[in-house]
Amino acid sequence: MANTATSPGGDGGESGGSVREQDRYLPIANISRIMKKALPPNGKIGKDAKDTVQECVSEFISFITSEASDKCQKEKRKTVNGEDLLWAMSTLGFEDYLEPLKVYLARYREVSYISLLLLSSCYVRLILPHFIYLCMYGDNKGSGKSGDSNNRDAAGGVSGEELPVV
Repeated sequence: MANTATSPGGDGGESGGSVREQDRYLPIANISRIMKKALPPNGKIGKDAKDTVQECVSEFISFITSEASDKCQKEKRKTVNGEDLLWAMSTLGFEDYLEPLKVYLARYREVSYISLLLLSSCYVRLILPHFIYLCMYGDNKGSGKSGDSNNRDAAGGVSGEELPVV
């Protein structure tokens, strides 16, 4: 059987400026892992089934994203956001999925915000003391920022002084 451009399993024999297969389709391993979750432990999935679902899922995502992208272009925006995707799904007749996706998007944003706060506080606790130290004592080349650097050693501190562990 010859591979065609729409076959996720082959190169399709395309040349020139065409989109590469790996850029058009979601990874088959991810598709397979999701499909296996719906089967009993000893269930098997044929390669043709995986390829078909890979193509359908990738086409569905492109369909929704294209509609959302068109909306953004009309509104002279360059970034597609979650609300744009929800609007596209509603416009294209996928209203049944809106409420679960709204809940998911809100939870995702909440977790992202909390992660950002945690990372920010880690940054402040771990990085800020080093920054303050550098401002007070200079960099490790002896170019002190405050006071006279004549009595500074190579580490930027006063000769004979031990550097604090931060």
